Amino acid sequence: MSYPYTQFNFLLEIDGITAAGFTEVSGITMESDVIEYREGSDATHVRKMPGLSKYGNITLKRGFTDNTELWDWRKTVIDGQTERKDAAIILLNEAREPAIRWEIRNAFPAKLEGATLNATANETAIESMELAVEAVALA
Repeated sequence: MSYPYTQFNFLLEIDGITAAGFTEVSGITMESDVIEYREGSDATHVRKMPGLSKYGNITLKRGFTDNTELWDWRKTVIDGQTERKDAAIILLNEAREPAIRWEIRNAFPAKLEGATLNATANETAIESMELAVEAVALA
């Protein structure tokens, strides 16, 4: 019997950036526009064809540390010297072996959100980065 994979066992690889320590990855979405087309001889039906494919932005979250690699990468976008990177999200099985791998192409940080600070809270400070991606493929 095949059991579903648990969502807490994953790795994230990003070209040139240490990717350990991410607590959450979300937004792995793929969609295609639908083009509706009606032939003049068919008065009651609309044909549907696939249009452009789009990939949603992927959000990464991790505990805030003194590591500035993500901030430095975001700064390349702000400075007009955008560095696009390939990445992979790897879901692990119970034995912590790779089970599923999503390949991400030409990503760049579209948004970086610093930690929310609250003097009355007792929680880890979390930073969030949103990656704009051009393609996602199951490898």
